[in-house]
Amino acid sequence: MIYIDVTEAANKWNISERSVRNYCNAGRIPGAVIQNGSWAIPSNAEKPARKQRAGKLPTDLLSRLKIEKDAGITGGIYHKIQIELTYNSNHIEGSRLTHDETRYIYETNTIGVEKDTINVDDIVETVNHFRCIDLAIEQANYALSESFIKQLHLVLKSGTSDSRKPWFAVGDYKRLANEVGGLETVSPENVPNSMKELIKTYNKDKIKSINDIIEFHYQFEKIHPFQDGNGRIGRLIMFKECLRNGITPFIIEDDIKEYYYRGLKEWNNEKGYLTDTILSCQDRFKKYMDYYGLKYND
Repeated sequence: MIYIDVTEAANKWNISERSVRNYCNAGRIPGAVIQNGSWAIPSNAEKPARKQRAGKLPTDLLSRLKIEKDAGITGGIYHKIQIELTYNSNHIEGSRLTHDETRYIYETNTIGVEKDTINVDDIVETVNHFRCIDLAIEQANYALSESFIKQLHLVLKSGTSDSRKPWFAVGDYKRLANEVGGLETVSPENVPNSMKELIKTYNKDKIKSINDIIEFHYQFEKIHPFQDGNGRIGRLIMFKECLRNGITPFIIEDDIKEYYYRGLKEWNNEKGYLTDTILSCQDRFKKYMDYYGLKYND
């Protein structure tokens, strides 16, 4: 992929550089990314259409999410994703909050529980996950980085009981060895180099396919860089990278988590398990997009 800078795009489209930057910031130029602090724009990108009249909403997902988030619109696709992604990703990891309880927390910023007892961490991490989704949307156009990944972990785990443990590194890589599904992961002393290499390799190609994103997810979970929260951080990264590359995102729902786990476990032997599971999740997500009148490319 060949990229041009803001000045070249402005000359090509006969508009001001400020307009080009505004288009980039609004997510209206597919494939535009920030490199070394400046916008890099695909050379074959077309000038965005003129802004729709008042009352008209964009039909691409990222633009719609940014508008709904900034305007505090309820009942839209942003609202839907906040609840569905948070509930399912937390539930996969053992949260006991119900779907209705998750919705109640998001919609009212208060706690309504049906049980006699509830784990405070489940509530804290639910609220924190809402903010993590906002970060993924806000940073969607930026290339994936260690600082962003660590920021997600910092937000997710802040205020939890884990954050008060002296050996638990909130917003930083693990200090103690851990396992996932009974399998060994990268040792703490090797995590920094492993993560740097993984991100460097991933960022070599600017435009990603769904297969590239799934491969990164597997490698990330294999490293298991954090003491806890790796699954949720990994799924948030996939969501963000789908938005960045104009790929229909997906939510791994709790009812198919066993297929998801099998796909991760068998990735080296049979990539089709995880790929098929995620494509199925994409199909579910496309139904949301159809309902809200959004377009998808794949």
